[in-house]
Amino acid sequence: MQYKDYYEVLGVTRDADAEGVKRAYRKLARKFHPDVSKEKNAENKFKEVQEAYEVLRDPEKRAAYDQLGRDYRPGQQFRPPPDWSQRFGHSGSQRFSDLNGFSDFFASLFGGAAGGPPPEADAGHLEVTVEEAYTGTKRRVSLSEGGRSRSVDVQIPPGVGEGQSLRIAGSGGSASLIFRIKLRPHSLYIPQGKDVQIELPLAPWEAALGAKVAVPTLGGTVELTIPAGAQSGQKLRLRGRGFPGTPHGDQIVSIKLVTPAAQSAQAKQAYERMKSEFNFDPRAGWP
Repeated sequence: MQYKDYYEVLGVTRDADAEGVKRAYRKLARKFHPDVSKEKNAENKFKEVQEAYEVLRDPEKRAAYDQLGRDYRPGQQFRPPPDWSQRFGHSGSQRFSDLNGFSDFFASLFGGAAGGPPPEADAGHLEVTVEEAYTGTKRRVSLSEGGRSRSVDVQIPPGVGEGQSLRIAGSGGSASLIFRIKLRPHSLYIPQGKDVQIELPLAPWEAALGAKVAVPTLGGTVELTIPAGAQSGQKLRLRGRGFPGTPHGDQIVSIKLVTPAAQSAQAKQAYERMKSEFNFDPRAGWP
């Protein structure tokens, strides 16, 4: 099933207060009420608005829903965490036995024990490259269930992260399959949540004088301005150049100074001139 952004459905921000949520709900409920609305798909939209309000008007359900929202974005494949029922509880004030009209997403979070989420089976890890995680991809996976073999297509959405779960509906009443994403190590990019880190080698004169350097990103090469006096280990940020999401992640560029070897007489002389012309002690701060 797909994750639903109830804040987006109501058109409110995540920090909207209870009164703001109520106003947004009333406005949309009037707009999409099937008895009076001429909007396209008014009945479905009216149900979506009711469902979103059912969650966001209740402080406890809203707080629980907000915990999930940190790791998901609209349309992303979703399943509740394994310990969801233990953390959220099963009391009558929190659960519903009549889920008619509510989505599977809602039912998986707030459904009663009798109509709880469908059975699930751990299908193991699904390994993807960093590039595939960035753009999204599809994988055909062969499975063996009850002595029978079948193939399933697993749609991997753009921006998927390490350890994220993807749920594939079972067939013929069998349990749904849960795949967990595993990112292959990359020689250049190091994923850090939605951000991506990359190490940028610089010559000493590029760092000292400043430069414009072509830097690879998952979305293509961009030109980065290196400020004069840049230091090894200094981090520069390319906003929006990480994994897609709401918002997109950034690319963190970590500077690494690379000193060329003095392999000729001229190179040695150049280093000697630097030594004599710079009044510089890299260990001046030592006791």
